Amino acid sequence: MAENIVNRRLEETGSGHLADGRRITLRRAGKADAPVMARLDARCFSDPWSEPSFAEDLKNPLAYYLAAQTEAGEIIGYAGIWLVLDEGHITNVAVSPDYRRCGIGKLLLSRLFTICEEEFAIGAFTLEVRVSNEPAQNLYRSFGFCEAGRRRGYYADNGEDALIMWRRVEELCQAKTL
Repeated sequence: MAENIVNRRLEETGSGHLADGRRITLRRAGKADAPVMARLDARCFSDPWSEPSFAEDLKNPLAYYLAAQTEAGEIIGYAGIWLVLDEGHITNVAVSPDYRRCGIGKLLLSRLFTICEEEFAIGAFTLEVRVSNEPAQNLYRSFGFCEAGRRRGYYADNGEDALIMWRRVEELCQAKTL
């Protein structure tokens, strides 16, 4: 398992180092990344997206994906969002099992939120997450997401429910000023 990322420059600039010295870069994912992202999705999820699904989404002008990659060019994580007016719908967040619990998912989301808020004026974010995926729920809560509902039988592979979570930037700003 990789060490926690200690270089906070990664969050601000998109590049930095793991504690063991390996360089990690965050960059916008493109259509050429679809095969690798599909393979990573299959390693991470029981109901993964297909390569054609990623290829279509990566050329969608209303979709934005960030990839985390090693110095050797290996994609070890990604996060995606659909931009709908002033809202963002997070589609997927995936980190290679070999790099989990190192802060990469948190860095991907932090950078994605910054880009969406500053470049696209996104003021609210939503997502669905499996009710059984407590680590992901905790990650989202750390960014101010709150449970807003439930989609019964949402996941086709096993009929599991999804929690609907929302994060509203205005509410976060108001809470900080209190």
